[in-house]
Amino acid sequence: MLFHYKRIILVIFTLILSVFSIAQEPESPIKTDETDISDKIENIAESTETILDYTELIEDLKYYREHPLNLNYATEEDLRKLIFLNNIQIFNLLAYRETYGNFITIYELQGVDGFDYETIQKILPYVKVGREKPKVSISLKKIAKYMRNDVFIRYQRIIQEQKGYSAIDDSLLYENPNSRYMGSPDKIYFRYGFNYFNRIRFGITAEKDAGEVFLKNNVNDSIRNLVGTKLKNGFDFYSIHFSLKDIGHLKALTIGDYQLQFGQGLTLWSGLAFGKSSDAIDIKKFAVGVKPYTSTDENGFFRGIASTIGIKNFDISAFYSSHKIDANLGEIDTLTDETPYITSLQESGLHRTPNELLYKKAVNLMVFGGNVTYKNKRLKLGLTAYKSKLEKELLKDFFPYNQFNFNGTEIIDAGIDYSYLFNKLNIFGEVSVSQNGGWAQLHGFTANPHPRLFLTVLYRNYQKNYYNFFSNAFAEGSYNHNEKGFYTGIRLNLHSKWILTAYIDNFSFPWLKYRVDAPSRGNEFLVQTDYSLSKNVFMYFRFRQKNKQINYPNEEQFIESIVNTRKNYFRFHIEYSISPSVVMKNRLEYVIFKEGNFNKGTGYLIYHDIAWKPPSGKLSVIFRYSLFDTDSYDERIYAYENDVLYAFSVPAYYYKGSRGYILLKYQLTRKINFWLRFAHTYINNRQTFGTALDEINGNTKSEVKVQLRIKF
Repeated sequence: MLFHYKRIILVIFTLILSVFSIAQEPESPIKTDETDISDKIENIAESTETILDYTELIEDLKYYREHPLNLNYATEEDLRKLIFLNNIQIFNLLAYRETYGNFITIYELQGVDGFDYETIQKILPYVKVGREKPKVSISLKKIAKYMRNDVFIRYQRIIQEQKGYSAIDDSLLYENPNSRYMGSPDKIYFRYGFNYFNRIRFGITAEKDAGEVFLKNNVNDSIRNLVGTKLKNGFDFYSIHFSLKDIGHLKALTIGDYQLQFGQGLTLWSGLAFGKSSDAIDIKKFAVGVKPYTSTDENGFFRGIASTIGIKNFDISAFYSSHKIDANLGEIDTLTDETPYITSLQESGLHRTPNELLYKKAVNLMVFGGNVTYKNKRLKLGLTAYKSKLEKELLKDFFPYNQFNFNGTEIIDAGIDYSYLFNKLNIFGEVSVSQNGGWAQLHGFTANPHPRLFLTVLYRNYQKNYYNFFSNAFAEGSYNHNEKGFYTGIRLNLHSKWILTAYIDNFSFPWLKYRVDAPSRGNEFLVQTDYSLSKNVFMYFRFRQKNKQINYPNEEQFIESIVNTRKNYFRFHIEYSISPSVVMKNRLEYVIFKEGNFNKGTGYLIYHDIAWKPPSGKLSVIFRYSLFDTDSYDERIYAYENDVLYAFSVPAYYYKGSRGYILLKYQLTRKINFWLRFAHTYINNRQTFGTALDEINGNTKSEVKVQLRIKF
């Protein structure tokens, strides 16, 4: 693959800047915490085609960045929210504090077992050392003085006209009502949050996706008659919550929308969770129990009431939820004029066409149950049980691969989770069973046998007939059933400047899968070396290989045979400061895709980032320019992009072209922030951009995004 002149210029420019930066000695160190988070989010994006809202994964970190956690008075629960720490590190920090008293300076962390330079650098933006113990009393006077209110208003839009918004004759629309989106291409987001030291919280979230209706009078009459009462004015999605935390024996109480997260996510874990990443040892989940819901994913949450009471070493939680969810329904019974069953549950949350709108909030889902957790300094035991009940019977279309999936109206799930810390070894796991007799289990440990070495091992076995609406444990597949696997990860501090991380995950699927007509197996391997040339220059090289089996197309066979596929990823990434205000990043990634004995295709992505963030200034700017070239969609490469606060962009780069974006943040006043983001993609070997109703008649796509934040 030959580089044209623009690529050559970009590479030379990158190398010159790298050499120049290495010669400098600016005072501001490189922060690698955001690099670690972006890598985790890239891995989630790669495993799904759905555009997700990752707010819930980093909300605690955003809070601690503005209100640093005081290490002298932080509890175990507080430290768990720092996603960069494991159980051994948390225990050692608390033991150090108990033995030697409060920290005098943040640099004392170097004396805590398990806290290497990299870990300390990651948590620095979120912690502090203070002598005075914070006193948070609940009174109207205190609340009025220290409460924090946030209002976010966001608008975004694709500038080019997409097929779903193009003009169409009324008669043609009447004949094919799903040939156009009903609403405008504008995406609108509103969020209000009240927070009093995380003890009292109240929030409202509202969102209209592009293509959804905001004002129903703008919709064609024939379409309005078709969808009937499903069409309403206003935002398509609303969420509201009120929560209390750590008030006497009341550990948590949320009324409205909330999330539940217990154990290792095998029995009950709603919402998102981090999985495999270059942080090879960080796969154990830290459950937070009951937490308010602040995301915009429209189906993965609970609506009702949930509470946790703490009595000595026991936490007792109970919850009840009942709300409508999206679903496709079967044909209407002409005698009863009712739909007797559900054919599938929907998770996209998009309601842009009549068909999508008709399955919005089609059935009610009721969930109720509880959790009891016992814990002391080293041991944690949890028992979770709950019942899920659908308003109508779920009867999926029968295929060989899904014959063990759940069908019916209700199911009970129960599980036991454990965690025990013994010196420098933390063992953990969970065993879960569903009402139909299917079971699932995972067991693992994290060890710190040497100050320079961390090791994590995890075994999992999820039966093909195990089913759970709210299971989100560590897995290769999208669901926690029909999977076995053995994962091993290490992190080795080779030198003060060198770190080696690696993992290997061997997995198998004992039964058929969607588009895999036989039992299959595979593995994933990653090795990465991090090198800190100085406190201002950080780089890493990564090799990742993924082997999986898929159907091999054969028109002569009813059941297709399977073939081995292999993807090799090579990445070089560097971050460096050329002044206290300017940070640059470069990445070069190359992928090779092989199917059977044939090389199917290759691809690469190269980008250059410039971030200008003056220490004392109202304006900051982040700019990226990237070039990419892949033979097909199969060689796509994902890359995290900076975005406005609480918005996320992790596009897949494929085909041949370039992409750039610029993000500006301006502090209008101490309490008002403004963001403007513009992104533009150019594909030079295609005449159209996108597919179906998102298709653009042209080879460019531009998006503008504006956000305003008001604090009071």
